[in-house]
Amino acid sequence: MAKQQKKKRNKAYTGKDASVSRPVVTRISAENRSKSRQWWYENKRIAKPVSIAVVVAVVVLWLLIELIRIASGSGA
Repeated sequence: MAKQQKKKRNKAYTGKDASVSRPVVTRISAENRSKSRQWWYENKRIAKPVSIAVVVAVVVLWLLIELIRIASGSGA
């Protein structure tokens, strides 16, 4: 026979040695942002990697154009 698992306790401990639950403090701050700054704040998770990828693509494209120009011999 398989050993039976003990039933888990789902009642909160309330005795004298139980840990004291502290109240949760939620801090809220308000800021006045411009429209562009608010857009950046809301879309930062998506916009940051996309902008990095665009910059990398532009640099790679520029390097390829320069390499082709050097290879064709028309570089000054």
